[in-house]
Amino acid sequence: MDTILALEDGRVFRGEGFGHSGTSTGEACFNTSMTGYQEILTDPSYRGQIVAMTYPLIGNYGVNPEDSESRQPHVRGFVVGELCRTPSNFRSQQTLQDYLSEHEVIGIEGIDTRALTKHLRSAGAMRACLSAELEEDEAIEAAKASPPMTGSDFVKEVTTSKPFTWEEESRRWTVPKPSHGQEDHYHPLPEPLRRIVAYDFGVKYNILRQLRQHGFEVQVVGAGTSAREVLKLDPDGIFLSNGPGDPEALDYIHAEIRKLIGKKPIFGICLGHQILTHAFGGKTFKLKFGHRGGNQPVKDLRSGRVSITSQNHGFATDGESLPSHVEITHVNLNDGTVEGIRSTTDPVFSVQYHPEAAPGPHDASYFFQEFADLIDATK
Repeated sequence: MDTILALEDGRVFRGEGFGHSGTSTGEACFNTSMTGYQEILTDPSYRGQIVAMTYPLIGNYGVNPEDSESRQPHVRGFVVGELCRTPSNFRSQQTLQDYLSEHEVIGIEGIDTRALTKHLRSAGAMRACLSAELEEDEAIEAAKASPPMTGSDFVKEVTTSKPFTWEEESRRWTVPKPSHGQEDHYHPLPEPLRRIVAYDFGVKYNILRQLRQHGFEVQVVGAGTSAREVLKLDPDGIFLSNGPGDPEALDYIHAEIRKLIGKKPIFGICLGHQILTHAFGGKTFKLKFGHRGGNQPVKDLRSGRVSITSQNHGFATDGESLPSHVEITHVNLNDGTVEGIRSTTDPVFSVQYHPEAAPGPHDASYFFQEFADLIDATK
């Protein structure tokens, strides 16, 4: 079926639809990862966005439940250059086409994703409409009428409705050897030595898996949980997760996290990092087109070490707005934006990128051990 992607500035791309039919609106953005389309689709941080993949062939290894980052896709639409309808992988249980159809996500293939990406890099991420029903003019107007990302609180849509302890499969997985049994590809988990509370602002499952792999017992709570309720649980540490939307719109969360600073060790990732920025009294701003992919170079200013990182964010910390007791620890080598901060007076630190890397490189996975060491040092 003929489908169009219309941007709010009037640019229109035509292609062939797949997955679900209909009409959807959201912020158009692009991801430069070569693999990991299932993780991207199911990452709650993409709530409210239409995601274009720059890698030309998508769907070639299918879909399987073990690689999902949440219980469902969160993207408003999916844009690819070419869809593979016959995946080849021993773990595949479903085609991408069938998966998107099942979850009612609109896809479009056959458009020039390179041209789209260059346009978004020049003009910036913008509202868009993906439709198999509307004419071009109607789709452009629908894009213009959709809510902007700035000021949007999507955390309320993706956070857990009730607390739970993470007990899902968390063992590290490797390719099994044909000569061994079926369970050979799982590594055993360590005993949980530290209890933490993890705020769910749209947490990726692989973050929870990584925390468990590093010896944490993880109690997950909703975004609206008060500081008083968290302290009542008496955890050894507090984790602030990734999530979607504009961090400035989450003042009700900033206020509660502010009350926790200095009470317990705190580690934040992505939106959790931005929330800490506001809790410290700093500010965030919207990036022109964001950082989304597995190839972002980040420098640790303390050691000089450079890591290639996995990222997914459209907002960043304003380094000049941070108070004097908050140190910038990491910067992005592409554009100089803040990628990590720490308090010099309290056991609190955060990074803008994803050390759990699903998908992406594993250069930054040491942060989970740093969190464990921080907790042990403050006990």
